[in-house]
Amino acid sequence: MTEDHLIVGQRVTQNASDNASLLPMVDEVSRQCRGKPGKVSADSGFFSLVNLQGLGQRGIDGYVPDANLSYELKGKGKVQGMGKSQQLRDAEHRHMRQKLRSPAGQQIYQRCKAMVEPVFGVLKQQRGLRQFRLRGLQRVGTEFTLAAIAYNLTRLYRR
Repeated sequence: MTEDHLIVGQRVTQNASDNASLLPMVDEVSRQCRGKPGKVSADSGFFSLVNLQGLGQRGIDGYVPDANLSYELKGKGKVQGMGKSQQLRDAEHRHMRQKLRSPAGQQIYQRCKAMVEPVFGVLKQQRGLRQFRLRGLQRVGTEFTLAAIAYNLTRLYRR
């Protein structure tokens, strides 16, 4: 999504977890927009060390918290056992936590929710996309692509 709520890339997978979807989605957005995004923000379901490294290799400023940091960022306090005694081995993981704990990082992470959730709300509530009418990965992908195009056209028309 862009800050003005346009869908710039979408894909449908059968993966139980989102973490394998982040880098392919970033690549799809780069292809669709003919340029790499400057920043990528995603929820903790997309976190993995491979994703952090992949974003770094692509020269993209990522904001992807791990599950424990996400819990903290939602204002629920620190997770038990996550004090200073537990040191993260991976430097990129430590850097991500520092970046997301900063006021600027927290603001970027909060904006992610404000960009994505309204779009899903419109698709589900106003457009009735609570379940797919078609079956099969390719057909569901086509149905979701059409829903995304219709959503974007409506946004552009109203502008």
